[in-house]
Amino acid sequence: MTSRPEHLPERLALISDVQAAEYISAGLLEGREDVPSIALNKVAEALPGDDARLGLHRVRDLIDDAMAKFRDERPTAADAWLAPRLHETLRLTRREAADKRLWTYLALGVAPDYVIWRHRSEPKADGSPGLVASDKFVGPHYKQTFARLWWAAELFRDGSDYRPVVVACGNQDMLNSALRLDAIDHRPTALALIRLMERGTVRTGREVNALTSAVNAAAATLMYDAIAPDAESDGEALRDWIAGADSSLPSPRNNLPEGPEEERAPMESVESLAGHFEELFADAPVRGRTSDGSD
Repeated sequence: MTSRPEHLPERLALISDVQAAEYISAGLLEGREDVPSIALNKVAEALPGDDARLGLHRVRDLIDDAMAKFRDERPTAADAWLAPRLHETLRLTRREAADKRLWTYLALGVAPDYVIWRHRSEPKADGSPGLVASDKFVGPHYKQTFARLWWAAELFRDGSDYRPVVVACGNQDMLNSALRLDAIDHRPTALALIRLMERGTVRTGREVNALTSAVNAAAATLMYDAIAPDAESDGEALRDWIAGADSSLPSPRNNLPEGPEEERAPMESVESLAGHFEELFADAPVRGRTSDGSD
């Protein structure tokens, strides 16, 4: 079984896909081999500076706690717990988070054991081992193990409130489908999707997939940001939150953390889109749904 790296530096680093390819072996993807951490850290690019948010051990401790907390549950249950806490711990700008080299290093250099634990499939009937897809280490932001959680927290949080993130990450179909949508970058759109989940309008994976497909298709002709404007982004609140990392405590384990003190999305915009999306969903084809609306 892939184990926790023994040789961890003090700070996070960057590693490219080309460099990472050397360390993503069949044995690693089957959970049989460890990443040679000393060799990997020799080629990784250390991040400059000494700010606390990019310290490695606080992130690793958080990941250790996630695996301990959910070791007796399905690993998917860890997503809703880890996403807001990972976001609050790292305190990245979107520009920083867009550098996939950081996420590749986090997966290979910091927590390959978590990637295997979270994403390895069940062993096959013929006795062959379960596998982890390589894109969980080096994939796009909507597939890579840690990038998908950070971006889910960034796109679904409502200012400092991470509760919508917990709802989104508690449904794997929402987490997997919504992160692919360009429209999700509009906060009232993201929060309107959550509102329909909270109301019970959409519950099953099939319903979530039908809803996100309908919302995405309608976005081609309807400008959601025009009919449901968002509050202006507050860069100062984000900068203050990032600066506060040096004096912050570790992300709370039992209560939700708090994000940057940005203005919440306008309630009227969220409710307006929730009503519109409910109409779209009523006409959306849901596999297995009969003409009377039942499953």
